[in-house]
Amino acid sequence: MGRLTVGALRALLVVVFAGTLSVQAGMVWALISGNDPEDGSVPLTPMRVLTILGMVTVQVVVVCVWRLVAMVRRGTVFSHATFRYVDGVIGAITSASLVWFAVTGVNAPGQREDPGVTVIMAGVGVGILGVALIVLVLRTLLAQAVARDTEAAKMQAELDEVI
Repeated sequence: MGRLTVGALRALLVVVFAGTLSVQAGMVWALISGNDPEDGSVPLTPMRVLTILGMVTVQVVVVCVWRLVAMVRRGTVFSHATFRYVDGVIGAITSASLVWFAVTGVNAPGQREDPGVTVIMAGVGVGILGVALIVLVLRTLLAQAVARDTEAAKMQAELDEVI
C-alpha cells in the first residue's frame, strides 16, 4: 500500500471513529437527561442502547483495521498475529448483525400495518451476516498465505544451510 492510500484510509478511520463517539455521546446524553419523552410510537430507550452497542461494533472494526494497516505498512501482515485482528473484525460484524436483528425486533411492533419493512430490515441483518462470512473466507485465504510463507521461509533456511 502506498503512503497516500494509507493516509487516506487512516483519515477515514479517524472520521468514522470520531463520528461514532459523537453518536454515542448523544445517545448517552439523551438517556441520562431524559429530555426527549417517549410518545409510545417507538421505544426510544432500547433503540438508544442498541445504537450505542452498534457504534461499539463499528469502533472495534475501526481499531482492528487500523492495526492491520499498520501491519501492512511494516510488512508483517502475513503472520499469526494478524488473525487476532481479523477475528476481531469477524466478531464485530457478527455482533453488528445481532444488534441489527434486535433493532428489527424492537421496531417490528410499530410495523403491523406494513410488515414488509420488518422483512426488509431482517434481510439487511442477513446481509450483514453475509459480510461476516466474506471476511471469514478472506481469513481462510490469509491462513493459506501465512502457511505458505512459513513453508517458504523453512525451505529458504534449508537451502541456505546446503549452500
